[in-house]
Amino acid sequence: MPTQPPAPSTQVRIGARGSKLSLAQAGMMQRRIAAALGADPENPAEVERVAPLIVITTTGDRVQDRRLLEIGGKGLFTKEIEEAMLEGRIDCAIHSMKDMPAELPPGLCISAVPEREDPRDAFLSRGPERLEDLTQGAHLGTASLRRQAQMLHRRPDLKVSMLRGNVDTRLAKLEAGEADAILLAYAGLRRLGLGHLPKSLIDPIECPPAPGQGALAIETRERDRDLPWVQALRHAPTEIAVTAERGALAALEASCKTAVGAHAWFEGGALKLIVEALSADGAERFRHAGETEISQLADPRASARDLGWSLGLAVKAEGGDRIIL
Repeated sequence: MPTQPPAPSTQVRIGARGSKLSLAQAGMMQRRIAAALGADPENPAEVERVAPLIVITTTGDRVQDRRLLEIGGKGLFTKEIEEAMLEGRIDCAIHSMKDMPAELPPGLCISAVPEREDPRDAFLSRGPERLEDLTQGAHLGTASLRRQAQMLHRRPDLKVSMLRGNVDTRLAKLEAGEADAILLAYAGLRRLGLGHLPKSLIDPIECPPAPGQGALAIETRERDRDLPWVQALRHAPTEIAVTAERGALAALEASCKTAVGAHAWFEGGALKLIVEALSADGAERFRHAGETEISQLADPRASARDLGWSLGLAVKAEGGDRIIL
């Protein structure tokens, strides 16, 4: 008789928000965590036994009628989940990296960053193919200060209004005519099987996305950061690129009150990074770009963070108070 594989002895409880996108992303990682623990990722019962998914509703999910900057910032998507981890009710959390504040609570860390999806913003409309094709004074819906500022920089005639909610809600509002066009993260659409919906994609160098956009963050307690199942989730090139982008985020002390974009990519042996911040009305834009050689470095993440930090400081020194809402 064939030998049966040993039953997994470790359980990792995963915390996630209850939105359709959050559950799709958490489900992807749940199967990978289960596999790293020795379970069959194609057996749902076994996956749920060794890596149960625990849904936690956050303040950011409950309050949908105001911008995040009005109710406390992007940390409102992580606060309740992080409290559950610190209290020992869950062992890790799956977040969209772009929702992660620059600073985490003491005792917690981003311990793994899996391979990134496409980081670009997607343009969706009820007709026009591109932002440039919208009629004069068209209505753009977005809850992101960065997207608002970047689009107004390109099209100052647009009327921009707050449009929050999960992906389905925003798509429904577009269909109902509450906006002529909206912008969403392409990565989220792809993970939901909706990658065919965008009319076009925004150039990430001309309009850098949010730092970390397209990547997932596996958050754990500090003491668990190097457990074998955590290490199995890491993708070094993504971690290096995201480290550069978040270095800029930290240098700018950016929050939902700052319109900041950052995009890092590899070209040959070099890591390239472009960072920008804009005034809320898009009238002023401050950009800096740089690169660092990665291939021969003993600590590529430190070099990446230094690059992001230096470019972020340069943008901050140039923009000053003009980039803070």
